[in-house]
Amino acid sequence: MEPLPTGREASSGGGAPPYVRHRPERSLLYQIVEEYYPAFKAHLAARGDALPDYVEQEFEGYLRCGRLEHGFLRVRCGTCHAEHLVAFSCKRRGFCPSCGARRMVESAALLVDEVFPEQPVRQWVLSVPFPLRFLFASRPDVMGGVLGIVYRCIATHLCRKAGFSRQTAQAGAVTLIQRFGSALNLNVHFHMLFLDGVYVERPEGSLRFCWVRAPTSAELAGLTQTLAGRIGRFLERQGLLERDAENSYLVDDELELGAIAQLQSSSITYRIAVGPQRGRKVFTLQTLPGSDEPFDDGVGKVAGFSLHAGVAARADQRQKLERLCRYISRPAISEARLSLTPNGNVRYELKTPYRDGTTHVIFEPLDFIAHLAALVPKPRVNLTRFHGVFAPNSRYRARVTPGKRGKGGSHTTMADPEERTPAERRAAMTWAQRLKRVFGIDIETCPACGGAMRIIACIEDPDVIEKILAHLDAKVAEPDASRRPPCRAPPQRGLFDETG
Repeated sequence: MEPLPTGREASSGGGAPPYVRHRPERSLLYQIVEEYYPAFKAHLAARGDALPDYVEQEFEGYLRCGRLEHGFLRVRCGTCHAEHLVAFSCKRRGFCPSCGARRMVESAALLVDEVFPEQPVRQWVLSVPFPLRFLFASRPDVMGGVLGIVYRCIATHLCRKAGFSRQTAQAGAVTLIQRFGSALNLNVHFHMLFLDGVYVERPEGSLRFCWVRAPTSAELAGLTQTLAGRIGRFLERQGLLERDAENSYLVDDELELGAIAQLQSSSITYRIAVGPQRGRKVFTLQTLPGSDEPFDDGVGKVAGFSLHAGVAARADQRQKLERLCRYISRPAISEARLSLTPNGNVRYELKTPYRDGTTHVIFEPLDFIAHLAALVPKPRVNLTRFHGVFAPNSRYRARVTPGKRGKGGSHTTMADPEERTPAERRAAMTWAQRLKRVFGIDIETCPACGGAMRIIACIEDPDVIEKILAHLDAKVAEPDASRRPPCRAPPQRGLFDETG
């Protein structure tokens, strides 16, 4: 049972749920990383390997994320002068659940408020064979070229199905590149949110949207076949793929080598990366009976490629669209599905059980750290791409998107909030406002008196931090310790609880 919150973490007041600092050091994920990450580094060093700098920075940043000991903001109520301490976050993209949840919320709100017009949207999901997952992880530039092929293929299909050509009709899509699977394996695949139709320009210059029916199973199979062939020819032209009479294989000289490549390869193929069991399949728990029901309906499968397009949101289903965007951009790991076995191994519950009844995967602690390392993307790799009418250089972007940004757009930022349009006010939402929108938690309002909270100081000096925290810790033992200023905290709800 968790102890009652004290000084730095307590929060009070009615109305909105209390915002209590999540105390990352108490989470199981943090404790595992803190205990076993140094041992994992030592293990690699013993065999002459080392993690890339960007992966080490990911782990070190996570261990500092949300800890008051590493700096914080002082936030004070302008009315009653109550204070909160707001710990700094790591803002990493790998596996930090807190920063991943923040990025999830911001991305979903941005896409719904500024990008997607009030038109139907369909999710297209493309999975690729194991060798290409490894190639995309080590060569993001190649992944960009392949993604362009995928967009053009699906966009051409939509234009032709609507009765137009690519020259007379315009499609639009946003791709969110997801790097993980349900079992914490490295699985680079594409979630593409396509407009479920195309725009056609009328003679007078206005745009007309033409809806397109959902793809049939035969159409998905044909598209998958086309994609497999075009991607293969593209990789051949790039010198990355060679074929003989019977097989196709990637050129080893073009692939990344080193410790991270070995970790990624093991993660992709569901293998144990370190320890005496290295190379064997990851342990699984099958707690449900297997299913023999067919599952290929609505999915195109060719040579390891899989294309699915079964989820859509109508034009009037904006909340459903936002929930879909959150799901696609969710963090890699859910702390709610993480636990330990009696012998100290890490058990992770699958979000959706496999067809053979598998519900959990089990890792030895060092192998769990190896899987986390494999999930960290390279620096400066854009995981959100805009295509067609949503592309930054498209002359249609400002005409179809709610944000009106792009060539010829009239988007401006006015000084007076009351003079802004509703779309501009939504676009200017802060993180605190989006937190209230998604989780119903208000951190801009004082829980004691309802006054407005504002930042009064940024504390980064280690000596000052130590003095402030020592002073607050000393107040805990005093009778009036309840007056000690509470701190910011992440929501206590599950990250992916659907609302609305």
